[in-house]
Amino acid sequence: MPTGVAIRAVREHLFDAAERVLLRDGPSALTSRAVTTEAGCAKGVLHRHFADFDAFLAELVLDRIDRIDRQAAALRDSAGTGTVADNLTDALTALFGPVAVAIVGLVTFRDDLRARLRQTTPTGLPVLTEATAMIASYLTAERELGRIAADADVDALAPTLIGAGHLLFADRKGAPPEAGAVRKVVTTVIPAWTA
Repeated sequence: MPTGVAIRAVREHLFDAAERVLLRDGPSALTSRAVTTEAGCAKGVLHRHFADFDAFLAELVLDRIDRIDRQAAALRDSAGTGTVADNLTDALTALFGPVAVAIVGLVTFRDDLRARLRQTTPTGLPVLTEATAMIASYLTAERELGRIAADADVDALAPTLIGAGHLLFADRKGAPPEAGAVRKVVTTVIPAWTA
């Protein structure tokens, strides 16, 4: 895109370009030049909107965490409907889409990015920490409705589901697991706790 041509929604345009580079080439290929080339704009566009490249990446991760917050609200609202196993299977499958898995890899790969994200997520791994909170919130709602056992330790079950789910989806180049494999993880972790 030539200099001087207006770009609508610059942040989203750059974020989408970063995701494409990340998905196609991995975290080591994610540079400001790669992002702006993918976005079809001058490198200065990124630096006009963000203090530096790590600030850009931090905003990208925080934007994707906001998506998890929206997923969390929808999952919480599903409490009391369907089955707990189906709701969790669907949630894990939606949560660990290719972009989220790639973002986790990016956060793991870049020390400076992780340090910046510590301002908003002081413990745990950003994205996975918020995903764990999402599952814990849902399990708490189901426990309050009596659909999982009153003594279910949601603070232990949630990270167990997130960790096992992440391991299923973590292969950036392979096909995602089948729904049956995700459901098996869910029903292995929660069967004793369903009411």
